[in-house]
Amino acid sequence: MMNDSRLSALRERMQKKHIDLYMVFLADYHASETVVDAFGEIAWLSGFTGTNATIIVTAEEAGLWTDGRYFIQARRQIAGSGVTLFPMGEEDVPTVEEYIEDVLPERGRIGYDARVVPLAGHRRYMEIAKKKKGKILPINLIDPLWKDRPPLPKRQAWILGKQYAGATVKKKLSQVYAKLGEAGADGLLLSDLCGIAWLLNLRGDDIRHVPVALAFFYMTKKKRILYIAPESVDERVKEHLRRNHIHTRPYEKIFTDIRKLRCKRLMLDGQSVSAALANATPRGVKHIYAKNPTEELKAKKNRTEIANTLKAHIRDGVAVTKFIYRIKTGIGKEPLSECMAVRILHELRKEQKHFIDESFDTIAAYGANAAMMHYEPDQARDVKLEPKGFLLVDSGGHYLEGTTDITRTICLGKLSEEEIHGYTLTLRASLRLMAARFPKGVLCQNLDVLARGVFWEEGLDYRCGTGHGVGHVLSVHEGPNGFRWRITEKLPACELLPGMITTDEPGLYEEDKFGIRIENELLCVKGDKTEYGQFLQFDNITVAPIDLDAVDVSLLNEDEKRTLNAYHKKVYETLAPFLTEDEAKWLKNETREI
Repeated sequence: MMNDSRLSALRERMQKKHIDLYMVFLADYHASETVVDAFGEIAWLSGFTGTNATIIVTAEEAGLWTDGRYFIQARRQIAGSGVTLFPMGEEDVPTVEEYIEDVLPERGRIGYDARVVPLAGHRRYMEIAKKKKGKILPINLIDPLWKDRPPLPKRQAWILGKQYAGATVKKKLSQVYAKLGEAGADGLLLSDLCGIAWLLNLRGDDIRHVPVALAFFYMTKKKRILYIAPESVDERVKEHLRRNHIHTRPYEKIFTDIRKLRCKRLMLDGQSVSAALANATPRGVKHIYAKNPTEELKAKKNRTEIANTLKAHIRDGVAVTKFIYRIKTGIGKEPLSECMAVRILHELRKEQKHFIDESFDTIAAYGANAAMMHYEPDQARDVKLEPKGFLLVDSGGHYLEGTTDITRTICLGKLSEEEIHGYTLTLRASLRLMAARFPKGVLCQNLDVLARGVFWEEGLDYRCGTGHGVGHVLSVHEGPNGFRWRITEKLPACELLPGMITTDEPGLYEEDKFGIRIENELLCVKGDKTEYGQFLQFDNITVAPIDLDAVDVSLLNEDEKRTLNAYHKKVYETLAPFLTEDEAKWLKNETREI
């Protein structure tokens, strides 16, 4: 069945169920950013494979909403599917809510699978339905159509020891209990997979490149239950859970057990707990809506996590530096391609101690392909690298010591003036944020302009945030911290605190021309204390050379030069002992003072 015929089949089911508007989400039961194949309804229906999308289907139209990272990719992938792109945030493009309110008829019926819709989103759609005197039907219409839907994974969970986690489960539970007490709650329902993994010092392999196990967690003062597939729990993990007085129940039992909760005041996060679960609690249970208490706790890395992640970044820096050396010295002398670049970098990471996995699918994008922020190299049409233009490589690794995320745009040869100018602007933006000093209390959003302002001054911009939080052997994308100027219900303002790790990754993307991004990870630390209070600053924990061959030095001011030179001095001194003689000699030139 082709995608357009799948759309027709869905409309037939909508008609039978008297549904006027059906919504499909790129989501699972946990509000995860990355979902397993079993939740790939967006790709099944439209062909789009990005990580953020909503599809709305009516009798006459089908639209896909996604953010600026995916505009180019989405247009290409959904062509011929019968689905139209609605690029989010663009002028004259309605939001999902505005579109629903506009097209839903009076007394209209909205359908969607409430198990994959966070309560906060469900409430927004309920308000629209009420305005139209309509209703919402919690129903999955795709299940009967998707005959070969993959099963949910049930891979083995494993323990992240205290030497890597830095705190025991007992200590973390006590921190969460304190949060419950402050909120006046006597129970907590956790759906967030990374929050559960962090709290219980458990990791898994259920989601590609995100080391978590599919699970729910419910806790009161007297009871702690982990809902997880029995196949995922071996004797070692069972003992780990028993020591912490945690019982297990099969994963799917949460949907029946939720109806029999005994606590009186249940804390839950409306951004991650689904409407299906929240609405299934007994009438006597009062909901205490609050941010998932594990989010800020895990965002502020402890001393052990920080010490370990520094080790992980050195190992990763060695692999990335060796990779850049291989590409820059091999271009024009040996056959190289995007897919080969991915394989070479993977093998170099595998050589590093305690390497677990990539932290996401490596983006290796040559030339105009890099204008697609989340471009995926394709073995079927592997693009060869030539001694000209840019190769953008965005990649990362999970190590027992921590998680990394780094982007380098590599000069392969002759560049246009526009490419050099764009690269230099991107470098300046990165350096300005890297060098920031600010008083305690400053929000992440306050600092976004330090990077983005470089582009705004020339009437340019990029359709994404400037940076995101990074998990510790968890998702490479983590909240609540992140550099962005937009504040939304899902992405609220967040104070920067010591121990938070946030990426610094401004970029410039010109369709059919090029894409440029430079990304480092910044650790927030205490700086000087003055009469105006405690100041904070950043330690740049990423160590790999930034390509100087594409820089117009005349555009850099003295502060930017000092920041870059100091960074490159650190890169050389840190990495040279781990390189061959030829590699170290090359790195000396790559990190030369300017």
